[in-house]
Amino acid sequence: MPAKSKSDGIRFAEYNIKIMILNQEELFQNTLAQLKEKPTEQNMFTLFLELHPEEWKQLKIAFSKFNRSKRNGKTIPLPKPEVSLRKEIRVWLKSKI
Repeated sequence: MPAKSKSDGIRFAEYNIKIMILNQEELFQNTLAQLKEKPTEQNMFTLFLELHPEEWKQLKIAFSKFNRSKRNGKTIPLPKPEVSLRKEIRVWLKSKI
């Protein structure tokens, strides 16, 4: 079996973050509908945290649990929840605008 590279762990981690927000499309649509100004990554992120505190809490909990897990005695690099959520918002905004 070939050795896993560091980038394999990152891809695995990013995949897990994506599935942690189950109804992401609906939550992002709701956040966008509540915005009073032109949507940007920053104002979407800020409003998402205000409107969906439970989902944000669950994302941070999942990150914390996953971050403590190890594979073959090594930790798997995982982007922080803030970084991951901002990336998801950025990608989602690009697809909508």
